Amino acid sequence: MSPRTDDGPPLRVLVVTAVPPERDAVVNGLNAAPAWLVTEVLAAGVGPAAAAAGTATALALAPEPHDLVIAAGIGGGFAPAAGVGGTVVASSIVAADLGAQTSDGFLDVAELGFGVAAHEPPEGLARAVATATGAALGPVLTVSTVTGTAERAAELAKRHPGAAAEAMEGFGVATAAAPAGVPVLEIRCVSNAVGPRDRAAWRIPAALRALTDAFAALPPVLDTWRDRG
Repeated sequence: MSPRTDDGPPLRVLVVTAVPPERDAVVNGLNAAPAWLVTEVLAAGVGPAAAAAGTATALALAPEPHDLVIAAGIGGGFAPAAGVGGTVVASSIVAADLGAQTSDGFLDVAELGFGVAAHEPPEGLARAVATATGAALGPVLTVSTVTGTAERAAELAKRHPGAAAEAMEGFGVATAAAPAGVPVLEIRCVSNAVGPRDRAAWRIPAALRALTDAFAALPPVLDTWRDRG
């Protein structure tokens, strides 16, 4: 079905970022969004706890229910899946360091029997967004401590085959959205490679521009998705 151009029924989307520059990049991308796309863009703070608290509060206080929550921002990319300046759409949103370190290796929270270790975005929507934005589609890892060594990057890549990006908020956003029954996406634009910490190699302005471009490309995809029912 071709995307509609009329106003039609609204689609209410909450976008959660960590910091104001990410929020502003998203808002810039949505400047020309059609009237049916009703968005709230929030800078909730850094890390999964702040992201979960901000998301839960926004969902609870919204005058109308949201149809979709998007965790968005910049992050690290795993080579070769995602290079600097590229975009990643999460096929799964993974709690990569929530669990226990044992003599046999890391056990995630699900393996410990304490809950879920990953949230799954709607597969068709995630694929459509990845196609529209020219993004890689793969697991996005949520960590509380950013990876800064090659050894840690290799450990995460081995434990999560196909991992495309690392960030600090997605699992918190998804955890808050789940009890409300609201589907969730995660979109990350790559500012640096996951691995040894090298600030001189970071490309934050380029990643923020890519984030603006990604959100500018979203409305046609979301227009088709809102026709799903």
